Amino acid sequence: MSETKKTLLVIGSLNMDLVVTAPRHPEIGETITANDFHTFPGGKGANQAVAAARLGGNVKMIGKLGCDPFGDQLFDSITRNGVDATFVTRDPQTPTGVALITVDQQGENTILIVAGANGRVTVTDVQAAAPAFTDAAILLLQHELPQAAVEQAIHMGKAHGLKIVLNPAPARELSDELLAEIDYLVPNESELSLLSGLNSLEASIRMLLSRGVQRLIVTLGGDGAILATPQQQIHVPAFCIEPVDTTAAGDAFLGAFTVALSEGADLREAARRGNAAGALTATKPGAQPSLPTRQELEQFLRTRASVKD
Repeated sequence: MSETKKTLLVIGSLNMDLVVTAPRHPEIGETITANDFHTFPGGKGANQAVAAARLGGNVKMIGKLGCDPFGDQLFDSITRNGVDATFVTRDPQTPTGVALITVDQQGENTILIVAGANGRVTVTDVQAAAPAFTDAAILLLQHELPQAAVEQAIHMGKAHGLKIVLNPAPARELSDELLAEIDYLVPNESELSLLSGLNSLEASIRMLLSRGVQRLIVTLGGDGAILATPQQQIHVPAFCIEPVDTTAAGDAFLGAFTVALSEGADLREAARRGNAAGALTATKPGAQPSLPTRQELEQFLRTRASVKD
């Protein structure tokens, strides 16, 4: 594969994360006193694009921002981190998307998303970005954009011979025809359950494989990841860390995973590097500011063993 065919194309959301840290998550109807408030550049699409770029990926992104200060800051964040934002457009009528995030003292989060301009990405926008598909090798997508735009990107990716990596977050129903076009489906455990309609991890994996999923990578947070194909199932253990904020840990996994695939790594090694990137990200606050560089990832892998190594 030539160098020009190793480009990673990300289509997805760009949000400003409004982050509150608190001793715990409030109950319904309850008011508690929080500790701190910060704003961080985020959005699953932007996080994954920046994660891949920081790890050495040649990354292009398709997305939409509002014409507002949050949009300016997010555009600056992705381009400063080396993402080609030629096909990130601005919508003068809709504000930039935001995410309201609460992080408890264990580092676990809850998230509310207001789509804003992300919800205005159309099939026409994806079609207008056709030049971005021509020199790409991998297409990475999530579900924080309208389904029609996501499906259009998948169809165009397959037509151009790209490997399709879908992070189905938030989970939504997927047809068997669409699943057949996806090369790597990467849900977390709750998304897997919602996709399958089942509570059992093993039963959910069997269900999705029976529906035509070729490679299923289930991220399990502190328990690592499961790699499942019709031929085999492998557990890739996690790395032991003290979490500070798990926001964007899954996005870091996707960034490292896709960069590794683009460099010729096998599925197990790509997942191992994804686990390491996710672990590193969880040791720092915020989304994009916590994503590791290539140097940080390599140093971590040299000095740290996974839980079961």
